[in-house]
Amino acid sequence: MAITAAQVKELREMTGAGMMDAKKALTETDGDMEAAIDWLRTKGLAKAAKKSGRTAAEGLVAVEVNGGVGVAVEVNAETDFVAKNAEFQAMVSDIAGAALTVDSVEALNDAEIGGKKVADVITDKIAKIGENMTLRRMAKIEGETVASYVHNAAGAGLGQIGVLVALTGGSEEFGKQVAMHIAATNPASLNEAELDPAIVEKERQVQIDIARESGKPDAVIEKMIVGRMKKFLAEVTLLGQPFVVNPDLTVEQAAKEAGATITGYVRLQVGDGIEKVEEDFAAEVAKAAQG
Repeated sequence: MAITAAQVKELREMTGAGMMDAKKALTETDGDMEAAIDWLRTKGLAKAAKKSGRTAAEGLVAVEVNGGVGVAVEVNAETDFVAKNAEFQAMVSDIAGAALTVDSVEALNDAEIGGKKVADVITDKIAKIGENMTLRRMAKIEGETVASYVHNAAGAGLGQIGVLVALTGGSEEFGKQVAMHIAATNPASLNEAELDPAIVEKERQVQIDIARESGKPDAVIEKMIVGRMKKFLAEVTLLGQPFVVNPDLTVEQAAKEAGATITGYVRLQVGDGIEKVEEDFAAEVAKAAQG
């Protein structure tokens, strides 16, 4: 298949690889971006594999905590101007409050705010503000203590990233520190047991391919893989990561010192995984002028 300049540019931005290396990787993998990233890593040509979803959509994440229950909701809009709109912010906060009583987006759409269904409240706000809006997702967590944190706050409990942490023991202050850590590092799971086995196997295969490129014997490669996978698991699991407040301790060790057990967490980031099609500005204006 033909590889476009846009694909090459995207891969270069994601990996830091050179233009010709990026093009070759895409050619070798028939344009499969994820496979091309792994191909570059295998060849030692990728500085980093930034596989997290693009944050392209606008809007807000709201968090709400009531006792041992916490909820985070994401409401998207077309532009960041709407995220700064006081009416939009108030609506998102109200939706988060309603989310405490339900367990799914479907049920949340049917929940009521001031005697009106959430879905209808959003429809009314679309008509008033003139921009499309979507209740995209919600996540709920329960624990002895639930702490929260929002990053790039636009208001109380509103921001671009919302995090909830459930704890047994410890304190809410420590929970907030962990929530801030999660906002910064975006771990893939709480611990190794909860990590998707497919992620582990894929990384193991990539590391095997990298090791084989070195030409070392299989016995040496096996030992190399054990060490590399241990490092990988520490990097992507919350409890194994160095704690941002005190990097000399892992999060698990810090929790133990605080007398806490972290039982779960939620992290929502506005637009994570959504790709927005961007048009050339001149073409966009021309299209608007044509009606």
